[in-house]
Amino acid sequence: MSVQQQTLPLSGIAQEGPGRYRGDHLLVADMVDRGAKVLDVGCGDGDLLQLLEGRGVDGRGIELSREGVNHCVAKGLAVVQGDADTDLVNYPDDAFDYVILSQTLQATRQPKAVLENLLRIGRRAIVSFPNFGYWRMRLQLLIGGHMPRTENLPATWYDTPNIHFCTIKDFVQLCDEIDVRMERAWALDSSARPLRLHAPWWFWNMFGEQGVFLLSRGKGR
Repeated sequence: MSVQQQTLPLSGIAQEGPGRYRGDHLLVADMVDRGAKVLDVGCGDGDLLQLLEGRGVDGRGIELSREGVNHCVAKGLAVVQGDADTDLVNYPDDAFDYVILSQTLQATRQPKAVLENLLRIGRRAIVSFPNFGYWRMRLQLLIGGHMPRTENLPATWYDTPNIHFCTIKDFVQLCDEIDVRMERAWALDSSARPLRLHAPWWFWNMFGEQGVFLLSRGKGR
């Protein structure tokens, strides 16, 4: 599959005040056009939505946890409580310009169906997720013999909400399988900054701690 693997100048993700927003959120926000209608699925405390609205985006959110919804509402954000696995089917086709799933794919029960719904209700989808093929995770499995834990994934195997880990390679294969067009792709390092190399997929799969993809419907969809 042909895809535009991107590297960004340092100023592309660092202009909105270092430390205020996550690096992957800044990258995602840079992909969304001003004035676009956006749904953030699994929006958490609403930090990404707040960033987007500050850039002139018409944002909505859906969040599973009541605590997260309360935080969002307190910030003045339009967020409802809902489950990506069961509630996305209730949204009409082409309801949004972009649907965002940030660091949530691995916590869904049916990631394939969720991804298909993202691209049904949105003209484009932006998906980010932790890459379980990252070399530090491989090393923990190989040497330590235990399920990996990192700064970004600190939970133990028995109390984590993440139930469907995948690698960048796995995600690319899923996009091929369901006829999803990858318009842009990035691999982020441990500091959530894009790798500065135009490299093959195996390199990104080994050295990217996160993957971020801008997706649209394939020709057959």
